[in-house]
Amino acid sequence: METDISTRELRDACGQFATGVTVITGRLDKGTPVGVTVNSFTSVSLEPPLILFCLDKRALSFDAFSLNSSFVVNILASDQEWLSNQFAQQGGDKFTGVDYTTNAFGVPVLSDCLTTIECRMHAVHEGGDHQIIVGDVIRIDNLGEGAPLLYFRGGYERLA
Repeated sequence: METDISTRELRDACGQFATGVTVITGRLDKGTPVGVTVNSFTSVSLEPPLILFCLDKRALSFDAFSLNSSFVVNILASDQEWLSNQFAQQGGDKFTGVDYTTNAFGVPVLSDCLTTIECRMHAVHEGGDHQIIVGDVIRIDNLGEGAPLLYFRGGYERLA
């Protein structure tokens, strides 16, 4: 189906919806840690516990999430804007200066996030220029304190 909606129109329209900000971490086959800033994240199902995120097929870290069996959703706190910016960059070592541990699967778990959700790959679906990656939730670490980092109209926001 053809449409006359421009990319800019769609970005502006979707920008009216405030979202949380996450960094999704994984690792390449050789064990190299990777991460990418994502705000297209949501829960899918409570039974079984499933989440999803959408990843641009052009992302340099794409192979880690389309092929690897595990990933972590790191939900950022309001004081972690710098992490969002660092993992939004193309190329370079995104983990420079970042405090993290690795889980049982060797995937980075960022420190001091509001929540971390460890997942195993459940399904990957085509979604235009993105892939929709669904994960089985296997572990949650919920700090429960602090405010979230929000993204709205192309910029960072905080709760009033």
